[in-house]
Amino acid sequence: MKLEALQLNLVLAWLWILLGFLSGMVLGMFFHREEWLGGYGSLRRRMYRLGHISFFGLGAVNLFFWLTLKLGSLTGASVPFASAAFLIGAITMPLCCVVMAHFPKLHLIFAVPVVSLIIGGGLTLLAVIKL
Repeated sequence: MKLEALQLNLVLAWLWILLGFLSGMVLGMFFHREEWLGGYGSLRRRMYRLGHISFFGLGAVNLFFWLTLKLGSLTGASVPFASAAFLIGAITMPLCCVVMAHFPKLHLIFAVPVVSLIIGGGLTLLAVIKL
């Protein structure tokens, strides 16, 4: 099976949704322990929860992007860059959450997924406006 570059957004979307379910299952096995990962309000536990939720949110963003491409028949030089930006943002966000959970001083690494997602959203908006 040969995947088109833009079809990767659809594959990643469903993979991320599945990883959201799986990570939720793993986190759910331990949430009843009051002091797990430093307690409910700890940075470490909050970062793990954010990583878990980012799977769903960024899976949905990639799915919406793919649907926008297909239903809106978007074309243009910016579309592959938007696709790549959404993929990079989705992949790096949960990774950054886990890194930040254990190394809080590295909080600036969040610039990678955030800037990538802003670029993807901006390029997509420009492509939609050109319709």
